[in-house]
Amino acid sequence: MSTSQQPGAEAADPVPIPVPVEPAPVPAAGGVLSRPYLALSLGIVSVVLLIAFEATAVGTAMPVAARELHGVPLYAFAFSAYFTTSLFAMVLAGQWADRAGPLAPITLGIGGFAAGLLLCGTAGSMWVFVLGRAVQGLGGGLVIVALYVVVSRAYPRRLQPAILAAFSACWVVPSVVGPLIAGTVTEHLGWRWVFLGIPVLILLPLLLALPQIRRRAAGPLPADPDAPPRTAPRGRLAWAFALSLAAGLLQYAAGDPDWWSLAPALVGAVLLALAVRVLLPPGTWRAARGLPAVVLLRGVAAGAFIAAESFVPLMLVTQRGLSPTLAGLSLALGGSTWAFGSWVQARPAWSAYRRTFMTFGMVLVAGAIATAPGVLLPWTPVWIVAVAWGFGCFGMGIVTSGTSTLLLELSAPEEAGTNSAALQMSDGLSNVLLLALGGAAFAAAGGGAVGAGHELSAAGAGTGHPAAFAAVFLPLAVVAAVGVGVARRTRE
Repeated sequence: MSTSQQPGAEAADPVPIPVPVEPAPVPAAGGVLSRPYLALSLGIVSVVLLIAFEATAVGTAMPVAARELHGVPLYAFAFSAYFTTSLFAMVLAGQWADRAGPLAPITLGIGGFAAGLLLCGTAGSMWVFVLGRAVQGLGGGLVIVALYVVVSRAYPRRLQPAILAAFSACWVVPSVVGPLIAGTVTEHLGWRWVFLGIPVLILLPLLLALPQIRRRAAGPLPADPDAPPRTAPRGRLAWAFALSLAAGLLQYAAGDPDWWSLAPALVGAVLLALAVRVLLPPGTWRAARGLPAVVLLRGVAAGAFIAAESFVPLMLVTQRGLSPTLAGLSLALGGSTWAFGSWVQARPAWSAYRRTFMTFGMVLVAGAIATAPGVLLPWTPVWIVAVAWGFGCFGMGIVTSGTSTLLLELSAPEEAGTNSAALQMSDGLSNVLLLALGGAAFAAAGGGAVGAGHELSAAGAGTGHPAAFAAVFLPLAVVAAVGVGVARRTRE
């Protein structure tokens, strides 16, 4: 059912409709920043921007926080706690928003996210800090999924690609400036202000967005008498908890090389396989046409690209002798091209070619990942990585924003939350799994010895284990190439 034709919107319906089919009348040429949508657009985009900034800034402050709190052994848990609780919150937000509207999960999510920040910023021990990160994950998972429901209800179909492109761009800008700002704050004010400053900044977006969400997207949707009965799997929240537990077990096992860590890894893998069969759309793993392929494509693209990107700076430093600063700058071009890719797929004139664009985008992603290890050959110019990654980020901008748009197009209004949760789960799970597999391949190919030669490589000696990097990039390029075929199956 189209999101622009919600049942029960006729004037003769005696049931009060809390969500209008179309927002307040707007001229045909009006956009997401036109007067009827300005406050809502600025509010929800600012919320996403602040969540994205915190996600990129925390990595800069974490080493200092862990040392000061005497909690270096718990360093990894500070990251995994956020991820594991956010998985559960995504499923909860999807069901909650579909049943009662997105206002309550957004309000509670922002409150939880702010409470987690305050816990982290005032923590006197590392365990309290980890607890704060877990509370942040609950809040962040609720907000991100519920915002998709806001988009599906409050914006007409023609404006949804533009606002979703803005969401995508919100994750790009902080990745460029977030670490710099967080480093400056950590150095001059202390690491605690990286966490304590954001709750204050989030007040303005709340004042802008919440009244508009209450007016345009609050409350349950009216029942459609012509729609077939929904048969949602029983116990989705229980399976969501199982999924979070599985993710935690797998991350624990990945961080502990001892043989006995195989037991939690096995339990985690079994729970994961069972949970995703319930929580993701049927047919996702076989790339069934339509919605399942869209959800799978998001995971394939995000997992392969982000896992590969995490090894690019290390490869440039250890194999070609670049400084960490120059290695990081080699990825800076990608921020602007990612945003440009999101803008391209959002153009109304090109909406008919969205699936073709996404196929092309996956070709660029696979090409970028396959090209990057070319710098392992000493005669290859180093700048080739920056160029390749710029094209790859352009492709990712098309794919990530395009899958978000297609998800809402293929979802009935009453299922937008559940399906949005599935999209976000596919994204997050693939990141964790492919990063873990990439790390295992890197270590198995001799990557553990790369760090020992780091000082020589940084001086330009070119020492190291290039095969370890090839063992990461080439399989991930194959995964991205599979995504080209998946993109072709997103058409129903």
